Amino acid sequence: MRLADGLQIPLRERNTLLLAAGYAPLYHETDLNTAEMEEARRAVEFILAQQEPYPAIVLDRHWNLLLANAAAGRFRALFPECNPPQPANSLRLILHPRGLRPFILNWEEVASRMMQRLQREAAANPADTRTGALLQEVLGYPGVSSRWQTPDLDRPPSPLLPIRYQRDDQVYSFFSTITTFGTPQDITLQELRIECFFPADETTRAAITHLK
Repeated sequence: MRLADGLQIPLRERNTLLLAAGYAPLYHETDLNTAEMEEARRAVEFILAQQEPYPAIVLDRHWNLLLANAAAGRFRALFPECNPPQPANSLRLILHPRGLRPFILNWEEVASRMMQRLQREAAANPADTRTGALLQEVLGYPGVSSRWQTPDLDRPPSPLLPIRYQRDDQVYSFFSTITTFGTPQDITLQELRIECFFPADETTRAAITHLK
């Protein structure tokens, strides 16, 4: 366990090490809706509420959508044609042709970055068959290139990569931040990601504020 701590190995993989060595798992994976997770869930819901009127969502390690604030729902309602495969998943929502993909002006750039991140996650833990299956699934979508698994080192990096949506004559441009728990001792909490979306320009700020 000292070695795992020094190497900053995630809690789920520490349990795998313990099992391989003949010991019982040490860390629990607790449902966020249980009583013992009440304070943690309150903290998550507080962040979602404070993000209003801008969208915010909560994802698990496999990019599945667990929670969202009302602003995310209002923005999603702008695209009633959007009908990606279920269960609700951020990668499916962005990468699948029936998702938000037709409305994203810089889709190829955004998709490339998301694919590279998913590839890193799959490579970091080959035993995680669900992440591997998700990678193979999205690679099978039309227009998703396998070359996106490799970073484009020739392109100079920008400070932020906004994602730009278009609905009729209105363009919405957002960048996002990721919030995680600082000292989690539960697998569920360590793997939660709270993604908050902020306007990347004044036009978006004004438009998103007036959504009903």
